[in-house]
Amino acid sequence: MTRIGVLIEETGGAIKKAVFGAISAARQAEQSEVYAFILADNADSSRLPLQNYGVEKIVAVAGPWINTPASPDLQARALSCAVDDFRLDALLGLASAAGKDLLARVASLICAPLVLDCLEVDFSRVVVKKSHFSGRTTAALQLKGRPWILGIRPNVFPEVIAPREAEVLTYQPPLQASKKLAIKEIRQGAAGGPDLSEAEIVISGGRALGSADNFRILQECASVLGAAVGASRAAVDAGFAPHAMQVGQTGKTVSPRLYLACGISGSVQHFAGMKTAKCIVAINNDPEAPIFGKCDYGLLGDLFEVVPALTRALSRSEAK
Repeated sequence: MTRIGVLIEETGGAIKKAVFGAISAARQAEQSEVYAFILADNADSSRLPLQNYGVEKIVAVAGPWINTPASPDLQARALSCAVDDFRLDALLGLASAAGKDLLARVASLICAPLVLDCLEVDFSRVVVKKSHFSGRTTAALQLKGRPWILGIRPNVFPEVIAPREAEVLTYQPPLQASKKLAIKEIRQGAAGGPDLSEAEIVISGGRALGSADNFRILQECASVLGAAVGASRAAVDAGFAPHAMQVGQTGKTVSPRLYLACGISGSVQHFAGMKTAKCIVAINNDPEAPIFGKCDYGLLGDLFEVVPALTRALSRSEAK
């Protein structure tokens, strides 16, 4: 029996949808037993969605110092104890900002192999794949020793429903509070909406937008689609958008189901950050733009006409 743990991330009190893809990745192991670890006190309310995706054990990691983001060092120590006590062969989590930080801490504490931003996982051969060199190549890494700590790129693995009957457990490791590290404040991004690196739909703009004010055209469309707004490096360098919105080699990597590229030429640097999108749609008035050779659907036209028209059409459809 292969025991795989999955770190459950939440936002607004609800499980992030990308987590279910990580659970499906864990279930790829033959004769696997999947444990869901929740660093919160709502394990019972999470039982139904987690067991629908094949989780057998839901473990609530208890302790008054665990349920706050102000103690990442203690959360990592608690998970390290859980990996040992539950004899896990692997611990998976999302390769999000919080997930990368916590998984790296756990790997350091237990001296385990760590791979972040995984695109594929083969438990039978103990091989994981991730991209390198701006997405131009994919490396297959064979891990030695156990357990393995893996950060799964959001939205890469499909969420596969596999109903099970899950058991809810409470686990309280024998740890004392620590003052080594304390997070004083967590500020939400000014843009609002879904997290860019985890969003299922992303609409990004390039330098062709001409100004920061014109990004409101994309934001209006994004609000109707429930999408996150991104930007190319050229748009960021021009001061039209903050670096937090940048998609590409020197920005964020996204893997949405739908990526709308508006006024983006399609440089190698930008493509490296969104090449794993399931569907890429390009809107550009330059027929020679490289993005048209990389997208699934291309629309040759003025984004200042096309995007507002799309927003109006989607709004009418939503109102019906």
